[in-house]
Formats: sequence, structure tokens, C-alpha cells
Amino acid sequence: MKRLWTLFLSEFIGTALLVGVGVSFVILDFGKGSPVVAVLPDPGLRRLITGFLFGATGASIAVSPVGKTSGAHINPVVTVAFWLKGKMTAPNALGYIVAQLSGGIAGALPLLAWGHMGASINFGGTYPGPGFTVLQATLGEVVTTFGLIAGLFLFLGHKPLRPFTPLLFPFLYAVMVYLEAPVSGTSTNPARSIGPSLMASSWHGWWVYWVGPVLGTFVALGLSQISWLRRFEVEVAKVYHFEHDPHRVFRPSRA
Repeated sequence: MKRLWTLFLSEFIGTALLVGVGVSFVILDFGKGSPVVAVLPDPGLRRLITGFLFGATGASIAVSPVGKTSGAHINPVVTVAFWLKGKMTAPNALGYIVAQLSGGIAGALPLLAWGHMGASINFGGTYPGPGFTVLQATLGEVVTTFGLIAGLFLFLGHKPLRPFTPLLFPFLYAVMVYLEAPVSGTSTNPARSIGPSLMASSWHGWWVYWVGPVLGTFVALGLSQISWLRRFEVEVAKVYHFEHDPHRVFRPSRA
């Protein structure tokens, strides 16, 4: 039981850091009155940089002691994907998801320190963009989450790429945020969206950031069952630190 609580605590801390640090980059790059806006007036360039920095935050968590402990899912749909792959038990996956959502809320609390700058963009919350419908935003989340899960499992399932898995995130999010953020904000993570929305008390289209990522995950896992893709087998529910004991908690048959 102590080991389980250590895993859950690590997911809580990791997700809190992802939201607190990663979304701070969003506020810094797009908040009203930010010096970055004056220096880099091109919103496309700022999206590219913001996506890279957000992904780099996730990559840093993955290689940290936090990632070593829990596997650095820091995203409910990543946990769902590992569970559906048979690498976690349902109770452990549920514990991870509760920890991640709680961490997303806790990590959003420091965002209030950004004051008016943060409030000007709802503390970095994700919402359907101006001129786009909630259906289009949902599709955007499906596509970007598909990219995340498919890319993650491609790296994890291919041994030469596996050690470089964290390096996927900065470049993947740089591209996705640059291209898709105007549509939905490029969440791909319900825990990333829930905290800022709570701080801003703004829930417009909140369900998009559950339905879209879940559907994107299902599509990615469904396509992974194509015969020639089955050779890319994920061995353990971790994003990094594969050389360490995978812990029996990750193995449903022996948990």
C-alpha cells in the first residue's frame, strides 16, 4: 500500500508541475501586458515556442525522480492507454487518474499569481477558439491526442527509439500547438484543462477536453492493432527509466 501511495503522489506532483510550469509559459507568451507579446508580435511564432516549452516541461518531468517513480503519465488518457494495453490494473489506473486531476487543480493555484495577465486569458485555460464550433474543437482534440498517443507508443514500442521518448514531446507539441491551438487550445489532457478552468471559473466547452482526448486515444489504440503495427510492443507503463524495476504494480497479472 505504501508503494501505491508513492506512485499516486508522484503523479500528483508531476501533473501539478506540468500545469503550474507549462501553463505559465502560455500566460507569459499570450497574456495581456506580457513583454513577450511586444518582443514577438507574431502569434504563430509564440505558439511554436509555447508548445515547445510546454512539451519540454513534460519531458523534464519524465526524466526526473518523479518520472522514475510513477512512470510520468501526468495525463489521464495516457494512463487509460496503458491500462487498455494491459500494463496496469484498473484500480491502479483509477488511482493515477484521481491523482492527476487533483494535481492539475493544485498546479493551477499558483497561476493566480499572474494576476491580471493571467486573468486576461483565463489563466491559460483551453476553450474552443473564436470562429470555431465545439464540434471542430472536439475534432481538433481527437487529432492532437491521437498524435500524442500514437507517437508515444511508437517510441515506446520501438527499442532503438525508446530511450529518446521524452524528446518527442517538445517537438510534437511545438507542431501541434502551432497548427491546432487556435481551434481548441491543444489540451490533449483533461488534467491540464480542469485546473485553469477552475481558477477562471469558466467552463465553456469543458466536455470537449474529455471527449476529444478519450476518442483520440481509442483511435490510436485501435490503429495499433493493425497487424504490422503489433510488432511495436509496449513493455511497461513508463515513459522513461525503463532500466529500473518496472514494479509489480504495473503488471495486472501480478499486482
